[in-house]
Amino acid sequence: QLQVVESGGGLVQPGGSLRLSCVVSGFTLNYDVIGWFRQAPGPEREGVSCISVTDGSIYYKESVKGRFTISRDSAKNTVYLQMNDLKLEDTGVYACAVKRETTPQDLCALKWFGRRYGMEAWGEGTPVTVSP
Repeated sequence: QLQVVESGGGLVQPGGSLRLSCVVSGFTLNYDVIGWFRQAPGPEREGVSCISVTDGSIYYKESVKGRFTISRDSAKNTVYLQMNDLKLEDTGVYACAVKRETTPQDLCALKWFGRRYGMEAWGEGTPVTVSP
């Protein structure tokens, strides 16, 4: 069974930077795409950035293009989200999810976590607060 653990969140001023980490562990690392999702107050999540571990293709939400960078260290089974020039609207709980047989764009289009959406695993998230 896969486990996902996020870290790196915190309080930052507008214009600041944070780097989030997402570690995936388990007996068999059987997934194709891993993504970062943001949840502001409310039930829905929005896919911020997703990356394929199969071919390296990447998806970014339009509002974070040019500011966020997703990367992967396969040896450490870790995916990073470097967030620069943070804005007030970037505030939320950032969580990772992994899924098989999908694409970065399709995974990032999901708004909820759960096995009913075909996700193999997901984490509790790490909070990011952007405030003056």
